[in-house]
Amino acid sequence: MNTGFSYCSIMSHSRLLSVYYEQIFNDYYVFLIAVLFRWFVSLHEYSGQSNPPMYGDYEAQRHWMEITASLPIKQWYFNSSDNDLLYWGLDYPPLTAYHSYVNGLVLKKTLPESVELNTSRGFESKNHKLLMRYSVLIVDILVYIPAVYCFFHQIFKIKSDKQIDRTMTVMLTLLYPGLILIDYGHFQYNCVSLGLFIASVTSLYANKSVLSCIFFSLAFNYKQMELYHALPFFFYYIGIVFETYRKHKFIVALKSLIVLVLSVTLSFIVIWAPFLTDTKQFFQVVHRIFPLERGVFEDKVSNVWCLVNVIYKLKTINNQQMAAVCLLTTIISVLPSCTDLLRNPSKSKFSLSLINCSLSFFLFSFQVHEKSILLVAVPVLLYAAQNTFMCTWLLTITSFSMLPLFLKDNLLIPFISLSVIYFIIYRNIEKTIPSKHSELESKFNLLRNLSIIGCLVLVICCVIIEPPQKYPYLWPLLISAYSCIHFIFFWLYFNYYQLMLHISKKKLY
Repeated sequence: MNTGFSYCSIMSHSRLLSVYYEQIFNDYYVFLIAVLFRWFVSLHEYSGQSNPPMYGDYEAQRHWMEITASLPIKQWYFNSSDNDLLYWGLDYPPLTAYHSYVNGLVLKKTLPESVELNTSRGFESKNHKLLMRYSVLIVDILVYIPAVYCFFHQIFKIKSDKQIDRTMTVMLTLLYPGLILIDYGHFQYNCVSLGLFIASVTSLYANKSVLSCIFFSLAFNYKQMELYHALPFFFYYIGIVFETYRKHKFIVALKSLIVLVLSVTLSFIVIWAPFLTDTKQFFQVVHRIFPLERGVFEDKVSNVWCLVNVIYKLKTINNQQMAAVCLLTTIISVLPSCTDLLRNPSKSKFSLSLINCSLSFFLFSFQVHEKSILLVAVPVLLYAAQNTFMCTWLLTITSFSMLPLFLKDNLLIPFISLSVIYFIIYRNIEKTIPSKHSELESKFNLLRNLSIIGCLVLVICCVIIEPPQKYPYLWPLLISAYSCIHFIFFWLYFNYYQLMLHISKKKLY
């Protein structure tokens, strides 16, 4: 009897070890593929390459390294003879500036001519490109990729309806074309703020509210566009405090609220410390971070205002008035999701609210960039295990919506390559999900097929057919309008999905 028990115990442990080592192997395999894809894209051109006088985002990042490594911190955000704010002036929060400072110090040691004050504008070389690409890969490996693994390790502990397994969801997240093309092609460091955001969501799922607040404060202080995700965090935690209060635990609720407020406040104070000693410094940084003079949008972007602008030219409206209109419409658009989350603060509704609020900000807020769709894409990636079909469809459109930007940066080949590979991956993953053979499922399948065919047609038109001389921006505008219509549909769908989530008998596809 003991022998049998021992044998069964040994076999059970063997199976567990086998599963454990298989998971490690799969994680390592996916990690290597993710790094390989990133490096292949980094071999291509970048934003503004050999295109004076302003070049592009690559030059903006290099210039910030030059400024922060060469000037005292008090001069980073102010206009001067050594810091012309009209030439890629620093317009991100302090954490981005500190990151630029560290990168600048490294370049001063390894390639000093690339950050020489006033003489390095537009600096380009093979070694510099290599070092800049490495700088993205390092923070990606240190911040974003570990955050992704930690998040899915955490949510797969929770028993809930998952359509695909952990390895598949990690693969979908790490091989998402949009982020790879922007950070490694166009050239930015979105992986830092988005990685910190994912760490914040992971901490929330693990019920570590203080860590969640600290990580989100770091994310926001790296890129102010994290405001897209702020409301779900706020309403989730306030909802939890109200629930505690309803259970007649006033002291516990008050204590929780104080801890949350202190976590955020102290994080901000530490990050902003060098700029808090002088009110002029503080307000200058805020002014640089939230400028109104740029107008409601710059390039063609797949949001409502760019669509409306076809009929009525919004840039004729005063910027302050337009900002007020954007603020009002954004508040109205987030109300259903935020109110629902406040009344029912569950983790499932929180994840959906991240999608809904980020879509609302992208569609209706002021001064939206085409790259801001990444702030929608990442919450969608985090929810892909629960609703794979709709999430992968939305992710396809998010990458497609940035096509005009990729064409401008000569990234057509990596865009097509990554998009095709990603399509093959998620179509094969979807085959593992049991089909419901319902009429609704068939209609959604048909809609998505038509949607992707439309994307393909527009890609071919952009590449092959010259636009009419009268309408030189015809294709970017059509791509923006086509994508915007999709985003409005997804906004309606995911809002409905969130609001109906508490009705267990109604299963949404």
